[in-house]
Amino acid sequence: VQLQAFGGGFVQAGGSLRLSCAASGRTFSTHAMGWFRQAPGKERELVAVISGGGSTYYGDSVQGRFTISRDNAKNTLYLQMNSLKPEDTAVYVCASGKSGAILVLPTLYNYWGQGTEVTVSS
Repeated sequence: VQLQAFGGGFVQAGGSLRLSCAASGRTFSTHAMGWFRQAPGKERELVAVISGGGSTYYGDSVQGRFTISRDNAKNTLYLQMNSLKPEDTAVYVCASGKSGAILVLPTLYNYWGQGTEVTVSS
């Protein structure tokens, strides 16, 4: 299974970015997909999850600003990030879960991409 995230970059506070994650090697639609992030000196943080059925879950810090979605026909996961804040600066990583349910714990994901870096300037 391969996951490749892209779409990161530099943006000013208040701006938007859209991350994508291309998946291959397993039946994409039947597995939960998640976005996690890790900032320097901080622990990995759950950003958002989408189940195989399309249900979503968001971390408290991004609720109302970020939207996770998936296109099963294209085997692609998305993260639309609006109203970005400097504290959103991190490496964002996509992951594929062990089942199709909403999965919150990183240990429930068995495939991880390499990540894409997002920097939000104040």
